[in-house]
Amino acid sequence: MGTAPVSAIERPAAELYVPEMCTITGARRLTAMERLFEIQRPDKQPLGHAPGQFVQISIFGFGEAPISVCSAANGNGKFQLCVRRAGSLTMALHALGAGDIVGVRGPFGHGFPVDSMRQRDVLIVAGGIGLAPVRSLIQHVLAEREAFGRLIVLYGTRDPSQVLFAEDFEQWRAAERTELLVTVDTPAPGWDGEVGVVTTLLPKVSIDVPNTVAAVVGPPVMYRFVLRDLREMQMPDERIFLSLERHMKCGVGKCGHCVIHDRYACIDGPVFAAAALAHLHEAI
Repeated sequence: MGTAPVSAIERPAAELYVPEMCTITGARRLTAMERLFEIQRPDKQPLGHAPGQFVQISIFGFGEAPISVCSAANGNGKFQLCVRRAGSLTMALHALGAGDIVGVRGPFGHGFPVDSMRQRDVLIVAGGIGLAPVRSLIQHVLAEREAFGRLIVLYGTRDPSQVLFAEDFEQWRAAERTELLVTVDTPAPGWDGEVGVVTTLLPKVSIDVPNTVAAVVGPPVMYRFVLRDLREMQMPDERIFLSLERHMKCGVGKCGHCVIHDRYACIDGPVFAAAALAHLHEAI
């Protein structure tokens, strides 16, 4: 599961540009705006993705969009996508269900460096739909639990109605050496959890900074404050990894839509070490 994926430029052209027709095997509502889709490849072979990578999903007549894979690699050829309804393509996708066909290209990009995370504590800080890309990392760590140290998951969202993957929380909390804290900006009746932005959770956990690697995914405004707090804790930028959201239209570094200065989010990212973003002032 820690094997590095084949880079886009090393793949045959047909694999890069021609969508594979895959079958939706399950679809269910997560929130008013997000649905979770389970998709199976026609040959039932694994997608071969690493945590943090994305695929390009297409529906004829509506176009194509990049979506992060939100499940860990497995051997049954199925993978999951959390899709927020945000445009014509995603609206069309939300109207589909089990048995419908979608086009899939990928996986693309560089994901989280899971091999370098081994034997270290893993701190995950996620905001909003940012929990989707790191869910694959969480599942990866739990599937190879003895290869990693503590797993600390800090998740924040706007209000309780927007909490994603709540059905996973019990399993995560019950896992060995795993901690999960969830906060909301605005509570609702019946909410008995934490209240405040996600950075308010950092002081509530004990972090062994010299032995910890951080994965941070969320809205850009969140990154500035999480980076500030992690740096104040003396965590080096080389061990802080962020996933940048850009419109990765082609996925293979050809169209230029996702250029950040001299980097392409689709092939150099979407996961970057904070140290690699030092000269990319427009990145976050």
